[in-house]
Amino acid sequence: MYSTEDKILAKMKKAKGGTLFFADNFISIASSNTVTKALERLVDSEEIVRVAKGIYTRPATDKILGRVLPSIDEIAKAIAKRDRARIVPTGSYSLYKLGLTTQVPLNVVYYTDASPRKLKIGKQSITFKKASAKNLSAIGEISKLVIQALRTIGKDNVREEEIAKIRTLLQSEKPYHLQHDLKLAPEWMRKLIGSIKTSTANE
Repeated sequence: MYSTEDKILAKMKKAKGGTLFFADNFISIASSNTVTKALERLVDSEEIVRVAKGIYTRPATDKILGRVLPSIDEIAKAIAKRDRARIVPTGSYSLYKLGLTTQVPLNVVYYTDASPRKLKIGKQSITFKKASAKNLSAIGEISKLVIQALRTIGKDNVREEEIAKIRTLLQSEKPYHLQHDLKLAPEWMRKLIGSIKTSTANE
């Protein structure tokens, strides 16, 4: 007779290491209360890791690094997928993702169209902040980060080296996505990003 823990672990082992699971993923196995207790026992026995409240994983294994836990971005995207929500990295995290700063923020903030919430992830936290549809409408993986990064830096504080870095990054953005996102940006950003696009095309 297989226990609830055995069934949960078997399901998790079918997925690759590092895959994120929510307690709700196991409601077909047992009641919510039974699943929660089984997950706690699996954490206590170190079979799995709790990355945040209600979120679990069997860590991937690297030959050099050992156990590797999912990144903040992977956790945020998994939550967004579960909630069928859109998210956009903002503030200092958008700067970090673009390589405009090397400092990893302790509180990572995402705009979302789902419910606002805050999760503790080890020494860091993820904050989902309710935002307008316009702030979530950008479609370019790079250009949407650029818009948020420039908003964080501010119109009068953008340095030449940051512009140069953004110019290089935007070379990899899909032209249609960039054109779409330009329409969503404030005028001063459109002028800056537009000039970057023009100079990129001329290089």
